[in-house]
Amino acid sequence: MSAATSSVVEPVETQETTIRSATREVVIGHDRPFCIIGERINPTGRRIFQEALRAGDMSAIERDVKAQVEGGADVLDCNMGVPLMDEADLLAKAITMIQGLTDLPICIDSSVVEALDAGLSAYQGRALVNSITAEDERMEQILPLVKKYDAAVIALPNDEDEIPMEPEKRLELVEKIVRVATQEYGIALNDIVIDPLAMPIGADTATAVATMETMRGIRERWGLNMTCGASNVSFGMPSRHALNATFLPMAMTAGLTSAIMDARTPQVVEAVKAADLLLGHDDWGMAWISRHRASTAAAAQA
Repeated sequence: MSAATSSVVEPVETQETTIRSATREVVIGHDRPFCIIGERINPTGRRIFQEALRAGDMSAIERDVKAQVEGGADVLDCNMGVPLMDEADLLAKAITMIQGLTDLPICIDSSVVEALDAGLSAYQGRALVNSITAEDERMEQILPLVKKYDAAVIALPNDEDEIPMEPEKRLELVEKIVRVATQEYGIALNDIVIDPLAMPIGADTATAVATMETMRGIRERWGLNMTCGASNVSFGMPSRHALNATFLPMAMTAGLTSAIMDARTPQVVEAVKAADLLLGHDDWGMAWISRHRASTAAAAQA
């Protein structure tokens, strides 16, 4: 055997992340169909939704759940960050309501520790927590909750100093997150989902390349699952759906296994489903064929 052959590094085993509702399980993995996390249940930037919530009207949540489920979401992200409201109470109520409307698992999304605790306490199943960073204080506050409620967690490789632009600096922070989460808090490696930081290309057209290089490094070094805010990439640019529909399949080849995205955008969802088929994550193309038949039938009925 030659020296070159003997020095080949074996690929890292890829991880699978399992989350569930009371009755449905979703497994995120590199050899599985892409996981669409519906982002719509979020009042940020939605003035009318915020006003309705302040008035005690939560009917928009029902409409958002229906639209995301019909669009093809596998998991629903739930954020109830409304200024001047009790976020903990509102998040617990929203999660209880969502669980009565659908059996999709929930990604509990908050920057408020008390709200995360309330949401996790109300949730029936195994949630995905959104999110921690590499900041020491943030990990100290949230990782004990992740462990307590046996949840999985999204982690972003930025700290109190910066959002690093260089892939290697991001990977150094991933290393820190993995070390702290697994060694200090006993979080399983496969329960850590990394957000490699998808940044707006309108600010710097090199950011998408850096993000995908980060994705490849994460997959090669740890085999971790990854997610991102898909619409971040196209922020501030025209034809955003076209950009998102191009970025996600490219990112999937680099290791992205899920995305927080608006499942009401058929162009983007269809691009993801096509990539699943072409990457061998849709056996015999059955999901692609079924989706096409359902779309054709709906159009004929309309």
